[in-house]
Amino acid sequence: MISNIYKLIPIAIVLCFTYSCSQTYTPKPRGYFRIDFPEKNYVAFKDHLPYSFEYPLYGIIKPDTDKNAEPYWINIEFPRFNGKIHISYKRVNHNLAGFIEDTRKLAYRHTVKADAINEIIIKNDQHNVYGIIYDITGNAASSMQFFATDSSKNFIRGALYFTVQPNKDSLAPAIEFFSKDVEHFIQTLRWKK
Repeated sequence: MISNIYKLIPIAIVLCFTYSCSQTYTPKPRGYFRIDFPEKNYVAFKDHLPYSFEYPLYGIIKPDTDKNAEPYWINIEFPRFNGKIHISYKRVNHNLAGFIEDTRKLAYRHTVKADAINEIIIKNDQHNVYGIIYDITGNAASSMQFFATDSSKNFIRGALYFTVQPNKDSLAPAIEFFSKDVEHFIQTLRWKK
């Protein structure tokens, strides 16, 4: 009788392997590293620029060193996150419509990779700040662009960039986090007289 049991063991093992391999394998979705973001704290920047604003303490303000940069162009850099908010300034002299159209064209260049581009109106009558935020969703190179103006003397164009390959899934937490910094920049933007 014991010898019959030993004969059944190989059959039982084969049956176990046969039934265990019948399940369909489903791959797990790709995971991304968790990003620990700093606490939101802002400080006023009132240097030599014709405008002032508040920026996050974890940001570093540097002049734009690009060969095409003009006076008062800056970058608010976030080195730990490979990101920056690029700010360019122009003096308005009967050319506001051209500046606005250039900003719109630059934002809509991302249509090829973007899922959508939402326009959010900026209107702050108290501080004379008007403009549009272009919220760009999808795998575009820039996830947020904007312009702000007082309609008579000052014009600012800005863009949020990350120096990594665009991937909306992995960048989503960073985009959401730094978009609030862009919004805070716009809310605290003041023109100097």
